[in-house]
Amino acid sequence: MVPRRLFLILAASVAGLTLQLPVRAEEGAAPATARSLCDALLTAMRRGASLDFAGRLGLLAPEIRQDLDLAFMTRIVVGPSWRTLPPADRQQLVDAFSDYSVATYAQRFKSYSGERFEVDPAPALQADGDAIVHTKLFTGDPNPVQLDYLMRKGDGRWRIIDVYLNGTISELAARRSEYSTTLRQGGAAALVALLRQKTAELSR
Repeated sequence: MVPRRLFLILAASVAGLTLQLPVRAEEGAAPATARSLCDALLTAMRRGASLDFAGRLGLLAPEIRQDLDLAFMTRIVVGPSWRTLPPADRQQLVDAFSDYSVATYAQRFKSYSGERFEVDPAPALQADGDAIVHTKLFTGDPNPVQLDYLMRKGDGRWRIIDVYLNGTISELAARRSEYSTTLRQGGAAALVALLRQKTAELSR
């Protein structure tokens, strides 16, 4: 018979292990999203010689729209004025920003010369529940490109809400600064027009 004290210790250990399993599962889920995006980008690069812009767009759009929380990212880019916008304007902004984001990836990742991605399987968990997944893009240069994905869990899955170049340069902060004058001078309609213009330019 197992002594009572030993039994209690074993029971506590098993309970502790059980409690830790969801945390470890959560930690693994965030890098899986980043890996899925990186794999799609690498596929687009490898098929760059046989795909035109429209082909890369069709290849990448489903993955990007799934892995990035584009509605949330649009709200952050717009800033405080988002709260005063009517639903129709918000939806137009989300649609325009989403289309532009997909087009940007399709334009950037269009050729292949031995590049590869490395995704850190251990994310940096934040106090607010978000996570940062560190990735590197090896291009043949001595120093790889560091891309860190800020991720948040919603609707049962981890999604990207910002991208940091070299660990410090926030893509959303850069976009917000870029669009602030357009929003201030022309409102939502002006930013929608600008985003659509940029998307059209990328497609050419």
